[in-house]
Amino acid sequence: MSDLVLHGYWRSTASYRVRIALALKGVAYRHAVHDLRTGDQGKADYLSLNPQGLVPTLATVNGVIPQSLAILEWIEEAYPEPQLLPTDGFDRAIVRAMANLVCCDIHPLNNVRVLEVLKQGFHANEQAVRDWIARWITAGFAALEHHVAQAGGDFAFGDRPSMADCCLIPQVYSATRFGVDLAPFSAIRRVAATCESMPQFQAAHPGVQPAAD
Repeated sequence: MSDLVLHGYWRSTASYRVRIALALKGVAYRHAVHDLRTGDQGKADYLSLNPQGLVPTLATVNGVIPQSLAILEWIEEAYPEPQLLPTDGFDRAIVRAMANLVCCDIHPLNNVRVLEVLKQGFHANEQAVRDWIARWITAGFAALEHHVAQAGGDFAFGDRPSMADCCLIPQVYSATRFGVDLAPFSAIRRVAATCESMPQFQAAHPGVQPAAD
């Protein structure tokens, strides 16, 4: 039995990032599912692990790690091969910049708690919420498209999967789910097609996770 337990939710894009990294590294882990739709993340037993009440959280033999980017960095250090960060320091910074663009600038504006505030606090209807989602994904992808076009090959950076792909592919999934037009982003679509053909990315997909609808 694996010592790693990934606390997440099948449709959480932040959890999806971590699943991709673990799959690319070939690292075994166990699932602990917390349904964000029913508020499982706010229950006392989970808050004792992650006081923010967010997913994912990775439980290791040394303790628990919250925040998907911190988890990705830990996975990279704990399981160095295959590398998800380039060897060159400048190249590592570019890959981290791509990852941060998704995780810090796009995703936080579209996560469950923000969308619930739009609906409950500001009485946004379903179309207004979808317009909000599309606005921020489109703006972020416009910037990311530039980086991928410059630095990408088969993948977001060069010709091997990196941390940037771990973050990009879940955001593409979210964009597709909400009907965001990806036609302007040819480089991103090319990378997504490459990744989605790989068994590691397929194994991490939300649709094949425990408790998926």
